[in-house]
Amino acid sequence: MRKFMVVLDDSRECLNAMRFAAMRAQHTGADVEILGVIPPEEFNHWLGVGTLMREEAKERIHAHFEVFAKWMREKHDIDPRLVIREGDMLEEILKRTRESSEIGLLVLGASADKGGPGPILTALMRQAGSLPVPITVVPEDMSKERLEAITKPAHEQV
Repeated sequence: MRKFMVVLDDSRECLNAMRFAAMRAQHTGADVEILGVIPPEEFNHWLGVGTLMREEAKERIHAHFEVFAKWMREKHDIDPRLVIREGDMLEEILKRTRESSEIGLLVLGASADKGGPGPILTALMRQAGSLPVPITVVPEDMSKERLEAITKPAHEQV
């Protein structure tokens, strides 16, 4: 089974990436995998504090995931899978795409800010030629209606 992998973060562009992945998966019979990454702790010498911070980060990821998962289940009949990793965001994205042969597409949102498309996308573009899967970049400002139109199979488009 083919999966679309989407990176879960607090960015505004994440929403359209989630929308695209769910809509496209619904029309193609694919699954959606959502990757949440916990950045490495800077205060490793405070083991109790680090453990608490890690647990709080996991809880935030689960809560954020549940919002998207509920929407995907109700609107698109997609039951996404959550994968949580700890480490550098870019390294964990690359690691996950290399270890799972089921991932067929990485879906990322692109920021509309003047500062560029966002740090994840910028970093991945430097390595685009050696990635194990293609990337679909979804603009932050793309409307829900436009996303619906481009994710439909050709025979359903007007």
